[in-house]
Amino acid sequence: MTHTPAFQAFQRAFAQHLRDPHHVKRPAGVPDRRAKVYQALLFNNLCGFIDRCFPVSRELIGPPRWARLCRTFYRDWPLSDPLPRHIPREFVAYLASGEIKQPLPAWLPELLHYEWAELAVDIMDVSLPAHNPDGDCLEGRPLINPASMMLAYVWPVHRISPDYRPRKAPATPTHLVVHRSPEGEVRFAQINAVTQRLLSLIAAGHTGRAALTALAAELSHPQHNKLIEYGGALLKDLSRQGVILGTAV
Repeated sequence: MTHTPAFQAFQRAFAQHLRDPHHVKRPAGVPDRRAKVYQALLFNNLCGFIDRCFPVSRELIGPPRWARLCRTFYRDWPLSDPLPRHIPREFVAYLASGEIKQPLPAWLPELLHYEWAELAVDIMDVSLPAHNPDGDCLEGRPLINPASMMLAYVWPVHRISPDYRPRKAPATPTHLVVHRSPEGEVRFAQINAVTQRLLSLIAAGHTGRAALTALAAELSHPQHNKLIEYGGALLKDLSRQGVILGTAV
């Protein structure tokens, strides 16, 4: 059996106490006042990263329930990533895990993911591939902005606010695309399932025309040429928005 050095055993015991001071005893030799200072510093620091990322969710849930969520996340969820900017991502994973005991709105996990997506795209470490911004997206191979995410939700997360809290999910899912502009601004756009499928075909390396042809076959579209025409205009619009950078060179 591997022997754990005394200082590591102390660190683990102290960390467990800091995460759950009500149920885990303070290690011997640690003054109560000093332990409480550490507890407050660490917990408040964690909450700061979470609060800034999820302002809408925090407002809708209310301070007491939000504080309990942060507390149980801090206590129960294994945070192995040392980077503070990844704490919101782990908070989203915690809410999606289904391990939370307190009653929460059914739409909350998706709303949290929607709010986190803005941060995720903002901090994406990607470089722009070589492309022609004025290329023909129909005949050429369109390039999707690498600083982007395609999102699909059961709930209309982009509409949820203090004035709108849905009681049941609509029949039609919500599809969104979020991307970062060359100026560094994060933008959201609502799309539909067909557009999302088109973007996935483009991401696979198809030309615009080949992607639209494949889409027409999948949909058994009766007017193939009309779909190609409409799709060409859609690709131009996505290019103007910055979702598509242009065409590969």
